[in-house]
Amino acid sequence: MAFRRQPGDQLVASAAQRDEASFAALVAAYQPDLLRVCYVILGDSTLAEDAAQSAWMKAWRKIDQLRDQDRVRSWLVAVAANEARQLARRRRPTPRSMSEGLFGPDADPRLTDLNLALARLTADERRLLALRYVAEQTSEEIGAAIGASAGAVRHRLMRLLARLRAELDR
Repeated sequence: MAFRRQPGDQLVASAAQRDEASFAALVAAYQPDLLRVCYVILGDSTLAEDAAQSAWMKAWRKIDQLRDQDRVRSWLVAVAANEARQLARRRRPTPRSMSEGLFGPDADPRLTDLNLALARLTADERRLLALRYVAEQTSEEIGAAIGASAGAVRHRLMRLLARLRAELDR
């Protein structure tokens, strides 16, 4: 998956020094990944693009505050997830609009059922799933991003997945 690539330390350091070409290289490297995370949270490609754009603006302003340049991926994904969550709270997508965006009219009904179940989750719950299964972050990375312990993250994920399974089994 695309999330494991890491730009060189020099690229991140240059971007932190306000080098526009270096920052553009970070955007090129991570834009598809940020869009995927935002889309899982929002369920709408236009809103996902808006959230990713907001995340990049915030990243440009704050990249010099990044303490550990090796964690640029985790940091960018967390920024994007937070921007998407905030946008979702303001916009509240409906289950119908979310299901229409992911799959065409000939889609397997099970995918539509899953999509509808995901749409019924809160933005915070979708953010948790996006960070774990789309961004492939560890419980420790997610915990750092959302201000929770790794154990609490694992517990929330376990309960959330059990709820989704139960809903899909109905």
